[in-house]
Amino acid sequence: MYKIKSLSVFCGSADGKNPRYVKDAVKLGKILAESGIRLIYGAGHVGMMGAVAKGALDNGGTVVGIINTLLQDREEQIFELSELKILPSLHTRKDAMLEASDAFCVLPGGIGTLDEIFEVMTLKQLGELNKPIIMYNADGFWEPLRKMIDSLVAAGYVRPEHAKLLTYVDRIEDILPTVESEISARG
Repeated sequence: MYKIKSLSVFCGSADGKNPRYVKDAVKLGKILAESGIRLIYGAGHVGMMGAVAKGALDNGGTVVGIINTLLQDREEQIFELSELKILPSLHTRKDAMLEASDAFCVLPGGIGTLDEIFEVMTLKQLGELNKPIIMYNADGFWEPLRKMIDSLVAAGYVRPEHAKLLTYVDRIEDILPTVESEISARG
């Protein structure tokens, strides 16, 4: 059905204030499981991370958690994941997630999520990475980021084509078809 085998999901370790986001994270996990697509994520068991993992696991999906030792020491693992990789640093953790994924999806999150967005965006801009980056923009969550990037373009710090490194979707059901479309477009 889909060409991709794995999707890395970047998102918050908190639930946030909008319960819709948590429900949608569970729904994305379920969609991945039903589509036979392996979830790659930060191995957290709480917040948005826990919700997407639970959605996949509850529906028979394959879930690979990748975490660094510092975070592993702080968090009790309550899910039995398909695979858990514990790496020495945040940098090696991110490298492993980048390597393991065919595409990236970004759900609502905080500073760590922003860090992940900018890292994959930078690598894609430099040509070291050529994988789709899909922003789940429910209720306009990522509009401030889009506006900031547009401001950087207007100020001459970002090339106009680099503003298009991120693709925004408003519905959770549009994530996988959008990934598929971007993969097909690059040939």
